[in-house]
Amino acid sequence: MDKNAACYHLPGLFEFYELYKIFLPLYQLHRDWFYPWCKIGSIYGAPEDCLWGGGRTGEGRADPKAVLSLMEEFGISPRLTFSNSLLNAEHLKDKKCNDLCALLEHSKEHSKVPGGVIVHSDLLADYLRNKYPSLYLVSSTTKVITDFNAFLSEINRNDFRYIVPDFRLNKEFEKLSALSQEQKDKVEFLCNECCDFNCLARKLCYENVSRKNLGQAVPEHHCVSSQAKGGYRFSLAMKNPAFIGIKEIQEIYVPMGFTNFKLEGRGLGSAMVLEFLLYYLTKPEHQLEVREAVYLDSMLDLF
Repeated sequence: MDKNAACYHLPGLFEFYELYKIFLPLYQLHRDWFYPWCKIGSIYGAPEDCLWGGGRTGEGRADPKAVLSLMEEFGISPRLTFSNSLLNAEHLKDKKCNDLCALLEHSKEHSKVPGGVIVHSDLLADYLRNKYPSLYLVSSTTKVITDFNAFLSEINRNDFRYIVPDFRLNKEFEKLSALSQEQKDKVEFLCNECCDFNCLARKLCYENVSRKNLGQAVPEHHCVSSQAKGGYRFSLAMKNPAFIGIKEIQEIYVPMGFTNFKLEGRGLGSAMVLEFLLYYLTKPEHQLEVREAVYLDSMLDLF
């Protein structure tokens, strides 16, 4: 694999375990079905009801040991999404989250790829760095860093292996091109965000999820954007000014020196996530074969 190949970071480590159980063997066995210029670097997610959880959550009920075994089998880095922004010192004692980190760290002894944790809270980042030093850290997009200078400061922190900027910085090409290669290697762009580019409540939305995971009784956050009425639509995401498609990846970002690209989708259905895998990884002439292998057969009725 070319060292400059686009590296995807995919959603649903626990949430879409059943999908990846089918897709990853296809990806390995029929590599000619998929673009040669890309690879899968990591899959991220968290089980249900994780106190440290944040971001957009899905239903992740898969057995953690089975999940990590699947990642080990295919040489893919597992990442825990622990991006709760409102943690206090008392929350660091949570047994479920600590057990998951310990399991992930222990799995490193049997795997060629390290595990990571996506974090928002500096308190949690310090705790993880001291207690689970073999796990690498990723700075979460839930920080909603839209100022480029603040983003640059985040890149220069030694705590993080990767930084996921707010999607509204995706097209700041003049400033992005001025980064050193070492800085570029740390940037992980969020490609398929459907959120309104001018949304002012993005951080409030993430905080609402954080409060729920902490067990606080809070009302549901309702997005007021007109784009939110029909839920997530990939077709709308493609029209977002910040959208990064396969053409942009190949012709702009990779030549500029950026190789890490994140796909969102933990809170969506597996059918939508499959569409992401088809669009971003699969050659058009083989997309039907992937669909047939995953779910499509001659007796399937839609209605």
